[in-house]
Amino acid sequence: MKKNIRKKIRLGVNIDHVATIRNARGGSHPDPVMAAILSQKSGADGITIHLREDRRHIRDYDLKRLKKEIKLPINLEMAATKEMLAIALKTKPNAVCIVPEKRQEVTTEGGLDVIKNEKFLREMIKKIHAKKIKVSLFVDANEKQIAAAKKIGANIVEIHTGEFCRKPFKTEFHKIRKCAKTAEMLGLECHAGHGLNYETAKIISKIPQIRELNIGHFIIGEAIFDGLANVIKKMKKKILRR
Repeated sequence: MKKNIRKKIRLGVNIDHVATIRNARGGSHPDPVMAAILSQKSGADGITIHLREDRRHIRDYDLKRLKKEIKLPINLEMAATKEMLAIALKTKPNAVCIVPEKRQEVTTEGGLDVIKNEKFLREMIKKIHAKKIKVSLFVDANEKQIAAAKKIGANIVEIHTGEFCRKPFKTEFHKIRKCAKTAEMLGLECHAGHGLNYETAKIISKIPQIRELNIGHFIIGEAIFDGLANVIKKMKKKILRR
């Protein structure tokens, strides 16, 4: 009898925008670390944070506190820069997700061009692996980019779902599903994220090769109305594979 490939899908909760609210007025409230602790109690499988170069939300001390105060694996999103590499090597999160980053963007726009930046990324990945840290590359639903990620030594690819979430349609879903199959075939773990809500996360979770969804903006925004614990529990039910 064939084994069921519908393995449990993990939920990574991105707490960046708790820090965005805190930073709007300064001070320490609301505390993103408290949000991480509550997420942990509410069933989250991991915590994702994006330490941007301009520190617009998560700050360096948030990362240090998270390392001390939560037991969940930390997924550190970061740009491919020497500064961020040094921070990752020093703090040793469970995983690093390398993302494209522009100072003027509101949020991450599209995936990383792995092919164009192959040489630099390869050297960066070697240094991160030397500290026993997993490496994920945030890419568009493009099979060539996924193949390049495998070629330079990534462990994971996270497929950008922003285009699908802006206007869910079959063509984009099929692209994501095909890329997830390609990733698995190449021996890469496949994650997905960006712009997901209850409905779109439920659809994407039906792709059996995707092992983790990373969701932030919707969870934090919806928590204003329904509470963080309730939203996480509802999201876990939405993406439950039966």
